[in-house]
Amino acid sequence: MVARFGIDDVRPQISGRTLPAKAVIGEVIPISALVWREGHDAVAATVVLTRPDGTQYSVPMQQEVYRPDYVHAVFTPDQEGLWRFRVDAWSDVMATWRNAVSKKLLAGQTEHEMANDLARGIELFTTAAHEATTGREVLERARETIADDSLPLHTRVEAGLADEVLELLTQHPLRELVSHGPICDVLVERREALVNSWYELFPRSTGGVDENGTPAHGTWATTAAALDRVAAMGFDTVYFPPIHPIGEVNRKGRNNTLTPAADDVGSPWAIGSRDGGHDAIHPALGSEAEFSSMLDHAADLGLEIALDLALQAAPDHPWATQHPEFFTVLADGSIAYAENPPKKYQDIYPINFDNTPEALYDEVYRVVMHWVNLGITTFRVDNPHTKPVNFWHWLIAKVHETDPDVIFLAEAFTRPPRMYGLSKAGFSQSYTHFTWKTTKAELIDFAQLLVDVADVSRPNLFVNTPDILHESLQKGGPAAFALRATLAATMSPLWGVYSGFELYEAEPVAEGSEEYLDSEKYELRPRDFEAALARGASLEPYLALLNHVRKENPALQQLRNIRFHDINNEQLIAYSKVDAITGNAVLVVVNLDPHYAQAGTLRIDHAAVGLNPGEPFTVDDLITRNSYTWSSENYVRLAPQENVAHIFRLPQIAPERRQALAFRQISDHDYRP
Repeated sequence: MVARFGIDDVRPQISGRTLPAKAVIGEVIPISALVWREGHDAVAATVVLTRPDGTQYSVPMQQEVYRPDYVHAVFTPDQEGLWRFRVDAWSDVMATWRNAVSKKLLAGQTEHEMANDLARGIELFTTAAHEATTGREVLERARETIADDSLPLHTRVEAGLADEVLELLTQHPLRELVSHGPICDVLVERREALVNSWYELFPRSTGGVDENGTPAHGTWATTAAALDRVAAMGFDTVYFPPIHPIGEVNRKGRNNTLTPAADDVGSPWAIGSRDGGHDAIHPALGSEAEFSSMLDHAADLGLEIALDLALQAAPDHPWATQHPEFFTVLADGSIAYAENPPKKYQDIYPINFDNTPEALYDEVYRVVMHWVNLGITTFRVDNPHTKPVNFWHWLIAKVHETDPDVIFLAEAFTRPPRMYGLSKAGFSQSYTHFTWKTTKAELIDFAQLLVDVADVSRPNLFVNTPDILHESLQKGGPAAFALRATLAATMSPLWGVYSGFELYEAEPVAEGSEEYLDSEKYELRPRDFEAALARGASLEPYLALLNHVRKENPALQQLRNIRFHDINNEQLIAYSKVDAITGNAVLVVVNLDPHYAQAGTLRIDHAAVGLNPGEPFTVDDLITRNSYTWSSENYVRLAPQENVAHIFRLPQIAPERRQALAFRQISDHDYRP
């Protein structure tokens, strides 16, 4: 049914309001709508918000100056759980009156000509004073002044236009012909679902080497010791690839060969053997009690541990004999192994989710809850786009019934409909195609996409993974590692690093390949981080600095408000972020060329960072600790041998300018009925 006033294009709303939008505690969430009516009378709007505990409050919406049908507001959730909101539109009779009398007074109309307007004002202010819960005396005084025909006309009219009157009417508006928009949902998770820095390491590679220089298999004790260094770099979450027993049947050898040596450890993603399956720990790592001790040490360091959830099985996984119905059985009676042509994974059986879904769902849920009950609150999910989306929706919702703080990260390097469909279905975070975005144009387009899908998708910008060694890292030298880390750590509140990145590991298995030579997926890779640090061949200090800057600047903890600034060099990129709560503002400039110095003129979009056009301001470089006085146009030069980036803290934004900077940016062509 069509309402009295038009309320169109309400955002955020997801999949026809069948699924909730995403948010976290402390995130600034923009709400927008198109609100319109017939004729020239004023229309206004309010967001009505309902907290998970059922309490309700309203937030006034602001009209755009040049597009008054577009209305905006923001809210910052302070409770986890399901929030609801709707947009109410209503006839703003006071605004209509103010507009009319202002224009008539300016046109020189007489008291006689404006007699009806004055009478209407008396009526409106009588009602406003009666309905107000605060400031009633101010409104009554305005009514009395308007009614006093002994006073000059301009005095009577201006009494209704005074700033204190407008402020009260904003708090207690007169609303007529109220129309209600649709009810939309926003699921609010804990803050770590959006603001987090990840570090990936293989526990089995933490054992160092023996007296003969042979790599020794790590244990939970050596893993716990390795966490100290990660915590010192300022990371929040440490992700472990699968920690389960590894299959022996069709085990892969080093560099993914089909002929393993007797001492080859195999791929941890080939899960399951006679030692157990997804609910078991590899015997060489240690016992469940030792695992719990490691978790306690991580907690003491302020670290969360994320486990890999890879729903696949080695041929000797217990499921292969106990539940063959979980797999696809071929015509010859064998179970189909995994393939991604031309790649073959003979050591892995993919799961068939359609044979016995009820039994399979229950088993996976049991496995997940086994680890949750041991203290795991984050899972990185391997290739979720190869499993049915309704399964993930069911599983995540089921886990959240009892443990709503559990975070699921989707490792889905796939087509956008799949990536964002998984996000809508419940995944808290998602890998992205950031690794392959290297040019200025690609990065700007990518960043805009992140903003466009921020209502459903939280991008975790991993700079590398055990599977992805991008050409830019292979050929760019140390500067390439620094600039990619800077981009990842500042473009999104979520970013990640795979171990070895800080050592500039960059040798592929073959020319044109993104696979690492001597990949840690198939062998132990102990690393001497201390020796590299001592000889100045480590990125550790810079990674620690990036994480420190992120924690100290709330602007870098927001996802939705990245703005790009013009700089006349395709090898230089500049962008800003602001925090509407604190007024913190940050400007990042990165040299995308890892080999040569690049220079250019940076033109600041003053409005995007809450500054007056043309006014000089101070910038503090959080990398070099230098300060500069800037204006509208500024010369910038970055030499990769010295510094790949500037991260400038800008002047704090004035309180009255903050909220509008967080409003949703909608083009004239982006109408969604």
